[in-house]
Amino acid sequence: MNVRRRPISAVALAAVTALGLSTLTACSSDSAAAGSTDKFDVVASFYPMAFLAERIGGEHVHVTSLTEPGQEPHDLEISAHQMGELEKSDAALYLKGLQPAVDKAVGLAEVSTKIDAAELTTLETHGTEAGGHEDEHGHAHEAEHGHEAEHGHDHDHEGGADPHVWLDPVKYAEVAEGVGKAFQKADPDHAADYRKNTATLVKDLKALDEKFRTGLANRRTDVFVTTHAAFGYLAERYGLTEEAISGLDPESEPSGARMKELQEIAKADGVTTVFYETLVSDRTAKTLAADVGLKTDVLDPVEGITDHSRGEDYLQVMEANLTALRTALGAR
Repeated sequence: MNVRRRPISAVALAAVTALGLSTLTACSSDSAAAGSTDKFDVVASFYPMAFLAERIGGEHVHVTSLTEPGQEPHDLEISAHQMGELEKSDAALYLKGLQPAVDKAVGLAEVSTKIDAAELTTLETHGTEAGGHEDEHGHAHEAEHGHEAEHGHDHDHEGGADPHVWLDPVKYAEVAEGVGKAFQKADPDHAADYRKNTATLVKDLKALDEKFRTGLANRRTDVFVTTHAAFGYLAERYGLTEEAISGLDPESEPSGARMKELQEIAKADGVTTVFYETLVSDRTAKTLAADVGLKTDVLDPVEGITDHSRGEDYLQVMEANLTALRTALGAR
């Protein structure tokens, strides 16, 4: 569909220089360049956005992901080639606040349709906050923002809101509906199909939500421990309490006091499992589990699908997450 067959603009070249991208290699889940097809060309920031674009766009779209399968998305850097892909695309679909380099690149690229998933639902504050806070169980959480800023890993959305909305099927469905409307407006020739595909996807997400509601209805404990605070929306949706080793940044190091606190929480709340994820180190999770005599298991934030994923797409991996949570929480 793309009709803007233009060379990379002066604005994009300036962006490449500003972001220091000229020597980096391309990182795309699709080798075909965006803008080189006769379809509606969408550049997605990472897997959850690409999944939406593919399901909603169907046969009418060509989707390129800026984040390769198996690549940790939070610290993604954008290459000059990828900046060119953005320039040539019909639409950029991203989640502002999760990948700072993507936010900068999309802001500078001359793309006619820019879809920020963070604007399609309501963001909330989860994980660690400046000054700390207590959850409904009275567990104090340490502030990690100072540590994150010191190490250059401040991935929170504006105002400290949590960007991990795709892990709540209800909020993800809200985002899907917004993406569908944006596709319909940008490519009206195929609006009817986009509308139909969106409705089908929303139906699938509602079914997933119901599986979580019924699957977690009768459980022995509400508390689960994860490596980083990615599951705040999921926990809130289903009445759970997430205790994260790190904050919203998966690579921040927890303090000794936080590790001791988690040991006490695990004993007090009958925690059986420490969850880790496949795209970051499991060292800290296994250390905590060993110290308290707990099991470890994967709770996948579905930031990318790899050969190690417990499923071939978002829906399958989320169902695997449900199975893992049911076991850890003693659900019947």
